[in-house]
Amino acid sequence: MRKYFISIFLVTSLLFLLFDNYGHVRDFFLIQNKDEISYNSRVDDKYFSLFKFGQWKRTFITGVNIGAGKPGYFPGEHGITKEDYLRWFKYIEDLNVNSIRVYTLLSPDFYEALYEHNKNSIKPLYVFHGVWVNEEKVSEYEDAYNPDLKEDFTNEIKQIIDVIHGNADIPMKKGHAGGKYSFDISNYVIGWILGIEWDPYFVIGTNEKNPDKTTYNGEYLYSKDCSPFEAFLTEIGDMTIEYETKSYGYQRPLSFTNWVTTDMLSHPNEPLKKEDLVSVNTEHIKYKNSFKCGLFASYHIYPYYPDFMNYEEEYRNFKDDEGNINTYKAYLRDLRKEHNIPVLVAEYGVPSSRGMAHKNIHMDFNQGNNDETMQGIINNHMLKDIVDEGYAGALAFTWQDEWFKRTWNTMDYDLPERRPFWSNVETNEQMFGILAFDPGQENSICDVDGDYSEWIENKDKFSIRDDNVYIRHDERYVYFLIKSENLRNNCVTYIPIDIKPNQGNTSYTEANLGFKAPIDVLIKIDKNSDSRILIDAYYDSFSYHYGKLLGFIDYNNDYSKDNTGIFTPIYLALNRGLFLPVDKVSLPFEKYETGKLLSGNGNPKSKVYNSLTDYAMKDNVLEIRIPWALLNVMDPSQKLVMDDLYKYGIKPYSIEGFYSGLIILSEEKKQLVNNDMTFYSWNNWEEPQYHERLKKSYYVMKDYYKYILKYFKYKLGE
Repeated sequence: MRKYFISIFLVTSLLFLLFDNYGHVRDFFLIQNKDEISYNSRVDDKYFSLFKFGQWKRTFITGVNIGAGKPGYFPGEHGITKEDYLRWFKYIEDLNVNSIRVYTLLSPDFYEALYEHNKNSIKPLYVFHGVWVNEEKVSEYEDAYNPDLKEDFTNEIKQIIDVIHGNADIPMKKGHAGGKYSFDISNYVIGWILGIEWDPYFVIGTNEKNPDKTTYNGEYLYSKDCSPFEAFLTEIGDMTIEYETKSYGYQRPLSFTNWVTTDMLSHPNEPLKKEDLVSVNTEHIKYKNSFKCGLFASYHIYPYYPDFMNYEEEYRNFKDDEGNINTYKAYLRDLRKEHNIPVLVAEYGVPSSRGMAHKNIHMDFNQGNNDETMQGIINNHMLKDIVDEGYAGALAFTWQDEWFKRTWNTMDYDLPERRPFWSNVETNEQMFGILAFDPGQENSICDVDGDYSEWIENKDKFSIRDDNVYIRHDERYVYFLIKSENLRNNCVTYIPIDIKPNQGNTSYTEANLGFKAPIDVLIKIDKNSDSRILIDAYYDSFSYHYGKLLGFIDYNNDYSKDNTGIFTPIYLALNRGLFLPVDKVSLPFEKYETGKLLSGNGNPKSKVYNSLTDYAMKDNVLEIRIPWALLNVMDPSQKLVMDDLYKYGIKPYSIEGFYSGLIILSEEKKQLVNNDMTFYSWNNWEEPQYHERLKKSYYVMKDYYKYILKYFKYKLGE
């Protein structure tokens, strides 16, 4: 009995220590030194240490970046609610990570939700907080010392310091968060990451306009023999520490956003001058004894860009412990040698988009065209390299998909003001998240797996002769289902589509096909792995853009004529023609065929789910989904497609809907079906329907995070 009462006493005492009178976890994450400066995190020469339950603990930082957007909203509209954040924080905690990063001031809902989540959690989520720089002013002035830009940046920093201490009431203004901030989350913020990915011309402009500013000596930070831009960062960092120390008696580790483009390394085989033009070397910034927490470096590091990642001789010849070429690990090792302070990889990752924008030619760690499972595997591989090379931590980019984003090789083909209202899977930047926003209020309208049953009750069904043809759409795809006994072995199925009125091909010369109306797009499904979507050469934006307008590729003058019977594959650009300075080799313009269609299972509940699936065949059922962008749709929410390219350029044109038909050829090329064209339309929308889904990559990464923290302890000998 005595042991029983002792046990009860100990448990009760522990609960009293852990929880306050309101049932919230007490703050055991704070230390106060003799100068009465509070801090709960600090850095040594390699890693972060966090103060927990009375002692400092070296910690490897794992986590995710969180953006400010969700479907239907631009980031500046701050559409994410407190309930969204609370739900996400629980998912992120279950991911086995310890940190999140935000780039700028968010709505009061974020801070209230984080406070509430952490007060009720044994394992709080720590925060790396960023401060954004006005990019319009960066471009306008190209000088960090410009009074307007500098004052704006300084005020933003002070404002966010007040916010994390629950002491701000910010007037609302368009594109900027505001409101009353009364929840103090300062005990959970373990680092500042100030600024943005610095444009090289902004850095050079600052250096050239302020040649005498090569030192700075502040109360907490100093620099000498540095560039004027580095002196500016020193001054800004010193001001940040000073304001928080004198206003709140609090300090935390500090860093400045950097990226591979402005690293301190030389990359002589980099073909693009801008990508190795100037350095921002934060090793020139030092701290004094008055700053208790220390500086760390932070970089955004991806495996596919800039191009030297592929072509630098040292990197392309580097092999990891498994004997594989590993240009990412080679760069990580190179960069880490340059620093005497901890280095945090503040962004890393690959997207699960259908479209792709860059390739790592040695590793296939590409910017897009990765299915969700592969996304998780690649991210884990990079994380292992980051740990092995002695980095302080890594924050995956990013938590949620972001429909509002653009990508350089698709941004000319959609409408900037309409991006948040539909999901463009051809734009890789929209799909870096491990939380997906799938169309459909509660469930997807259908999963491309060959299952006919989910189509039976569809109100959009229409039958053509003896063959059942169905069409559906959502914010991401147009879906087709064909149920026909004619879908036998080695048959070839074509779906001709008329998108743009008053133009198109009435025949397809290469396949000896004739159509019952002029068509712009032709979907071809061939069981012999030759499935693709083709486009009328006259309506091919890729040939028009990169051939006719820019002259980057060979151009066929016949493409500028309507109704030639010529269809072309659909491509996305990957790179302009490049010249490697060291190798003295010219590389041609690089593209890939994004119109190739992949057979698979597109049902997320399936064990063989492949998120890149375009079509599935099963029991005389053919199910297809085509991204809106591959139909030359610039905004499906307003039924806007590309106009006549050769008359008006890449401009929007309003349609009422589109026409589609069905052609099925036997193995002997005999026409088994050639249906009339039938009209399909839909209602415009202003509020996209969507539901959240944790991607397969979430679960792949979740298991690995648990392992990597044990691996880190092993490396430290703990």
